[in-house]
Amino acid sequence: MTETVDTADTAGTGRTPDAAGTAGRAQRPGLRERKKQRTRDALLRAALELFTTQGYERTTVDEITEAVDVSQRTFFRYFAGKEDVALFLQRLAESHFIAAVRERPPHEPPLEALRRAVLESWDTIGEAIEEVVPIELHMRTYRLIESTPALLAAHLRRSEETEEEIARLIAGREGLDVDADPRPRIAVAVFGGVMRVTGRLWGAGEDTSVEAIRELTATYLDHVGPALAEKWGTAPR
Repeated sequence: MTETVDTADTAGTGRTPDAAGTAGRAQRPGLRERKKQRTRDALLRAALELFTTQGYERTTVDEITEAVDVSQRTFFRYFAGKEDVALFLQRLAESHFIAAVRERPPHEPPLEALRRAVLESWDTIGEAIEEVVPIELHMRTYRLIESTPALLAAHLRRSEETEEEIARLIAGREGLDVDADPRPRIAVAVFGGVMRVTGRLWGAGEDTSVEAIRELTATYLDHVGPALAEKWGTAPR
């Protein structure tokens, strides 16, 4: 097969959401890097279109590479496998959210910081996603993950890692020892539970817009009890 896109060695390129530019770039990427990004984005878009139209399990790596006219070798330079490409945008969204948590003002109570960060993320993630694939395709992929057991299991495993990272981040904001004080992990577990419930309800609904899941998320988070919404820490402000 003749490859029509750049096939230079890209070990590690495209396997992390930061490569999509969510954190911004100090300088415009060079021509070589832009070719790599175009190749990765083409593979990603082709894979997600195939996954969401004919099913994740039925789609093969061969079909993805044929759609972009590259070799399997090129595919595996960018992605570890089908699961990696299917969950790529979710990892990008998680990175976007974590960055938003880090940027919340230190005076905000933990749960309020999480709430505002996630709602802010829904307001701004569209631009980051649109740099890679159409937002409509991202939302279809979100529903695909919810309805595909293998992908949902992998997503939940990843979510556990993300929740631990956020718990440690919240503990640091509050001047607490995450291993001595259970509140950061409890708060993040509650928050994560709300996110999973709203994601599942949104996925089963008719309105698949970003606005719909944002509104649903806000409604459910507003019902979380006041005990967790209070400020805990002793860190100076």
